[in-house]
Amino acid sequence: MIFVTLGTQNNSFHRLLEEIQKNIDNGKIKEEVIVQNGYTKFESSKMKLIKEISQDEFNRLIDQANLVITHGGVGSIISAITKGKKVIAVPRLKKYNEHVNDHQIEIIDSFNEKGFIVGIHSVEELGEAIDKTINFNPQKYIRNTGNILKLVEDFIEKN
Repeated sequence: MIFVTLGTQNNSFHRLLEEIQKNIDNGKIKEEVIVQNGYTKFESSKMKLIKEISQDEFNRLIDQANLVITHGGVGSIISAITKGKKVIAVPRLKKYNEHVNDHQIEIIDSFNEKGFIVGIHSVEELGEAIDKTINFNPQKYIRNTGNILKLVEDFIEKN
């Protein structure tokens, strides 16, 4: 199962769901896809869309997932990588009114550079990223304040 989480931003991330739908339609994605879509309105007969889920259900879906596809939110990424999951992260972008700025690019780049995730900058790279996850072995992430602070410090230093 692939779990897609778009977070709780009150902006749409329709572009990502459109690209996931394309990858289902072209046969790249063959597994069941469950989506926590939040404020993103989308219809699909091939994905199970859930607007809101409890934290327990969120954790259960991550536990069951073979792959997590997410926006560039730190909480979503860390929730998956602490469980050793393969993660593809795609940034919400300001130019599409998906966020107030483009900070998710830097967040994704930081986790990607450390080998925790497969980070991409464009939804059009999703099919290639899915292929990459087949042989991707994420670095083990151990949740501790030091790691989180280091990621934040790296992010601040780059900006």
